[in-house]
Amino acid sequence: MTKIGVAVGQTLTATATPLEVVAARDGQPDWSQLDRLIKQWRPDAMVVGEPLNMDDSDSPMAQRARKFRNRLADRYHCPVHLVDERLSSRAARTRQSPRARRRETKIDAVAAQVILETWLAHASDDATGVRDGPA
Repeated sequence: MTKIGVAVGQTLTATATPLEVVAARDGQPDWSQLDRLIKQWRPDAMVVGEPLNMDDSDSPMAQRARKFRNRLADRYHCPVHLVDERLSSRAARTRQSPRARRRETKIDAVAAQVILETWLAHASDDATGVRDGPA
């Protein structure tokens, strides 16, 4: 089972807040859970982490992330940006308290927060690993 972390953010403060984790099975996310989140939060855009290897090559999950990005754009009719997510889980773990670290279920939502804050901080700078448009 794959887990998709979800966070929300705002451009004014360039901050994000972890929300929850959405399960995915056989490459399919829980669309009803995503539908509920989209309806509740009404985002102007979405961000998907692109899991590249440290040498900038594609990881096995990178193609899946791009496919997910395209599915989100088609389903919700809003821009979906790719962001290099290398080391986001490590950064998420350092943000968590020792007590929270014992409950690994939220780490994906905190990693989503890190990824979203990366996009918010560098949205206009293409050289930072932020990519717009089809992949």
